[in-house]
Amino acid sequence: MSLKIRNLAIIAHVDHGKTTLVDQLLQAGGTYRENQATTERAMDSMDLEREKGITIKAKNTAIHWEGYTINIVDTPGHADFGAEVERVMKMVDGVLLVVDASGGPQAQTRFVLRKAMQEGLKPIVVINKIDRPLATPEKVRDQVLELFLDLDADEEQFNAPFCYGSARDGYFMDEPDDERIDCIPLLKKIVEHIPAPKADPDAPFLMLVSNIEWDEYVGRVAVGKVLGGSVKKGDTVFLLRQDGTKVQSKVLKTFTYSGLATADSDGCGAGGIVGIAAGIEDIDIGQTIAGTAEQEPLPFVAIDPPTVSMQFSINDGPLAGKEGKHVTSRAIRDRLMRELKTNISITVEDTDTSGVFNVSARGAMQIAVLVEQMRREGFEVLVSRPVVIFRRDEQGKLLEPYETLYVEAPGDYTQGILKILMNRKGLMEHMDTEASGRVFIQATIPTRGLIGFETELVNLTSGHGIMSHLFKEYAPHAGEIQNRTTGTLVSMDAGTATPFSLQTLEDRGILFVAPGDAVYGGMLVGENPRVGDLPVNPVKEKHLDNMRSSGKDKTSKLTPALRFSLERAIEYIDADELVEATPLNIRLRKRILDANVRKRAQKTASGAEDRGNR
Repeated sequence: MSLKIRNLAIIAHVDHGKTTLVDQLLQAGGTYRENQATTERAMDSMDLEREKGITIKAKNTAIHWEGYTINIVDTPGHADFGAEVERVMKMVDGVLLVVDASGGPQAQTRFVLRKAMQEGLKPIVVINKIDRPLATPEKVRDQVLELFLDLDADEEQFNAPFCYGSARDGYFMDEPDDERIDCIPLLKKIVEHIPAPKADPDAPFLMLVSNIEWDEYVGRVAVGKVLGGSVKKGDTVFLLRQDGTKVQSKVLKTFTYSGLATADSDGCGAGGIVGIAAGIEDIDIGQTIAGTAEQEPLPFVAIDPPTVSMQFSINDGPLAGKEGKHVTSRAIRDRLMRELKTNISITVEDTDTSGVFNVSARGAMQIAVLVEQMRREGFEVLVSRPVVIFRRDEQGKLLEPYETLYVEAPGDYTQGILKILMNRKGLMEHMDTEASGRVFIQATIPTRGLIGFETELVNLTSGHGIMSHLFKEYAPHAGEIQNRTTGTLVSMDAGTATPFSLQTLEDRGILFVAPGDAVYGGMLVGENPRVGDLPVNPVKEKHLDNMRSSGKDKTSKLTPALRFSLERAIEYIDADELVEATPLNIRLRKRILDANVRKRAQKTASGAEDRGNR
């Protein structure tokens, strides 16, 4: 008996339109009433997702069409959130590969599609945005087929059906020149070409936990595809861990997903996607829930290892506790441990120093998103510059992670991009120039060389450069990389920044603070064009006499201060600096705030380095 269920993931590069496509499928499946106001990019439920225009957390929903239940998982396209993609591959039987009709398949397309191909999933290719002036759907089709060959697609995967259309305008066709009406051609392809789930309704209940959600009444909710039997409230189930331990429990509640809602349900049969609350506090992603204790745990998809690490610590600056609610090391540790429960791609370790934690992940952006979420929840935290995670081979040789880097930019900037690559120990492997003049560069670069690369690329190309990257391998250490060629203006005093003082400092470099900002000793208040730190006083008042008044300062114009985003700040700081992230501000500071202590530490470090070089 073929189940009238289809489980599929939507995968694509950042900004190729997959979340908008989900909106259209929800509309076609009757999620919205005819006169109901719809929410644009409804699946992007996090504030950060809406602000950044990217998907961060994998989320699932379902539509009902012609008697079929179509479960859809909207997955991230950014490589830093790759684990979100990898874990849902066990939950689906096919993928919608969304590709921009002018941009073609990009780095994250390759990354996610490789994972899907390895799982044997059947693809449907959706060439989106064919209404754009530079759209070349036939050329993009050929590029996708070349990508399938590169990824060793089997014959069935290579012969995937194609669909053309515009998710924004709500139509899809079998061929680019067909009449543009609605989404029905795509829904038909999903039902015809995505296989029904391989699930046995007559077998004992079996489910792999692929996601974890939280319900305020019943706690942790395990989400996954039912591979055998069925489940309902009151059933006895067993949690089977990979180490062989088993925990017996009763199902307190089951949840199903439809449209934009998560609803209590009477249960779920084989092939469906369900959420189960069983009152097991430490239930985790990758574990198996079964109907009997004799069943074997299911294998879980391997995940690329973390390659960068950052330190989180309590805010010990002079302004600590003035802007946030959660400022203790215990609160920070509890929040990081809570993140571990739903984010399998990061690791958290205690250090020898009280109140300092090492957080490792696939990329700096992933950690920056976590810090931004903590800021919005009322935390104050200090974070360090990302450092890569080194390894040693069997002969004791130092290894570091390397990435495959893809850069797209106007051809005028080619020389500048190649110079940046060379400075960061990158090695160009391939370069193509389009008829439009845009150049595509593929290179291998140490992960260390990627820290701050995007900012440098954006500045060089005036915002026209685009980059993406994929983890490649661990290989021999590439040598020293100088990431920052400028110094900083470091405040000597505490107080409120004054217009008089900042006007004087403006000639020294780019300012990070504006009049009225609170500053303290050891805080970075600007950029020094020369390498090295320059002590400055941003709080100095103008001394008035009978001949002078304060009126002139009020009319003087200052260049607006450079305000850092969290990702930019984390990439900008040096090894001896930290980012202070609070609900109200992002500040840059020295690790050691006291100037005298800082000098002594620098002398000690340089002396140790000299001895090591002898």
